[in-house]
Amino acid sequence: MLSTDFVTGAPNWLDLGSPDTVASAAFYGPVFGWDFESAGPDAGGYGFFQKDGRTVAGLGPLTEEGASPAWTVYFKTPDADATAKAVEQGGGTVRVAPSDVMDAGRMSCLTDPGGADFAVWQPAAVKGLEATSEDNTLCWAELHAPDTATALSFYRSLFGWRSQEMEMPGMTYTVLSTSEGDQQDASFGGLTAVTEDTEPRWLPYFESADADAIVARAQENGGSVLMPAADVPQVGRIAWLADPFGAPFAVIKSAPQSS
Repeated sequence: MLSTDFVTGAPNWLDLGSPDTVASAAFYGPVFGWDFESAGPDAGGYGFFQKDGRTVAGLGPLTEEGASPAWTVYFKTPDADATAKAVEQGGGTVRVAPSDVMDAGRMSCLTDPGGADFAVWQPAAVKGLEATSEDNTLCWAELHAPDTATALSFYRSLFGWRSQEMEMPGMTYTVLSTSEGDQQDASFGGLTAVTEDTEPRWLPYFESADADAIVARAQENGGSVLMPAADVPQVGRIAWLADPFGAPFAVIKSAPQSS
């Protein structure tokens, strides 16, 4: 379960790159009940989505040449420079070299060998998101990879992740966990193969009290449905969506966990 007790390799930040941050804030506000707060005049248009005064994601303009609107998942690292070097050595790409973000921390934007973009965050003043795994916050991160074995080997060497295979209808799903603590409790995401309808990417999942209501609000505000809401046994009710600029994301009403 994703928490704000961030350990190495855990998702500790999430942000949206948008061609129109005002319009994006106007979409996600009614969909998830988020407020938007600017990070200030020196932040280049960057700011924070907040729920009840706690930061649940970031939002900023597209800054990389040729970049498409997308959510980016960041993983905690104690050394962004060392991780960026390891990414290159492992067959990945460093899109944005490690750099300091004022006094908040140090970051680098990367691409894995399969073509999925991600980033790392080395915390300083900002440790990470202030709320996760509750309604309308990040609860899961799912990697769609063209070669799941290669992807697992790559990330395991970077972060020491553990994995466990889970049989699901028509597929085998790999659950990812950080290297610390009970493996099930430390799970934060999953790994699955790309299909003809998907491409290599990290897809963020947001917890929801009512996945169907989120789908309806997304459509009402200019979003689109990539995968209609459906029940997955022992997992929950899931839908894949895209915002008005095409950035994919998912929502889930998690099934009650048996004790």
